[in-house]
Amino acid sequence: MTSAPLRKDANRNWQRIVAVGRRYVDEGTPIQLNDVAKAASVGVATVYRHFPSPESLMEAVAAPGLESLETLAEQALAKDDPWTALEDFLLDAAHASITDASIPAVMAAPSVLPATAERKHRLGRLFGELLARAQAHGAVSPTLTAADVAPLMCAVAYAARLRSSDSVEARAAHARRYLSILLRGVHQQP
Repeated sequence: MTSAPLRKDANRNWQRIVAVGRRYVDEGTPIQLNDVAKAASVGVATVYRHFPSPESLMEAVAAPGLESLETLAEQALAKDDPWTALEDFLLDAAHASITDASIPAVMAAPSVLPATAERKHRLGRLFGELLARAQAHGAVSPTLTAADVAPLMCAVAYAARLRSSDSVEARAAHARRYLSILLRGVHQQP
């Protein structure tokens, strides 16, 4: 992706490529740039000019979801009750990871785009603040770390996917239930 404003035709091509990438992610189809070019009705060189790797396209697909998570974390930090703020954000993050497969894929992989690396860093910092606030309030054990939470969130998402192959909504409901159970286990009364 380029940082300079794109010409109208280049912007249209970029949008088409990302839309095809989004469709592939939603279908569970691996992103192959040559296939994306064909499906987007653009030349292969056009796809590679915008996205030098499948990972860079995946990051572009995930960008709106990551931006939304960042906004949700900022909103959570504005809440008065530190426990509710942490719980609400984690429930939102679990829902996002179930409903948008690009988010866990991008969060688990090394970033190839600087903007993605920055966004992931900000998300980590915001989550760290949410956790520290809850710990300072006595709502969460001081032994729980942000590094502990990531694999626990992955486990919740994995269990929800195993439990329900029906619909995204059913998987999201299972993830919410499992995460609520997990959160009850880490919650302490201040």
